Amino acid sequence: MELRDLRSDDWPEVARIFEEGIRTGVATFETEVPPWEAWDAAHMPEHRFVAERGGRVVGWIALVPVSSRCCYAGVAEVSAYVGEEARGEGVGTALLIRLIESSERGGIWTLETGVFPENKPSLGLLQRFGFRVVGTRERIGRMDGMWRDVVFLERRSEVVG
Repeated sequence: MELRDLRSDDWPEVARIFEEGIRTGVATFETEVPPWEAWDAAHMPEHRFVAERGGRVVGWIALVPVSSRCCYAGVAEVSAYVGEEARGEGVGTALLIRLIESSERGGIWTLETGVFPENKPSLGLLQRFGFRVVGTRERIGRMDGMWRDVVFLERRSEVVG
């Protein structure tokens, strides 16, 4: 497996993996993959990576700034997805290691994310890398007519800040 920067020509595979995540019902509140232009504008270019195996993208990870206010310049939200064919094979681990290294080199002191409580693999992975549960945002959003909770996690860098 090779880890590298995510490029615009990766978008069809990144979008496919994102769509697979949407279909699971435990990865995101999103119901549709956004167009490349919207996704590209939202995600920090220096902190987005893909995992490639056999010439095919099998996972991706990226950061979104949590605010445009300068006091939050070192806080970013993690988005990560692994393709169906590669789940449970260490792709998420490799991507998260790369992202943590990149974020700390870039001066980011806090990574945060929200995960549905049913998504045990993601919760376990994040906690293995120092993310702590801050709390549960109860009934924070509706999906398919049902209220859903989101577990909010954060990781404070030990080398930045």
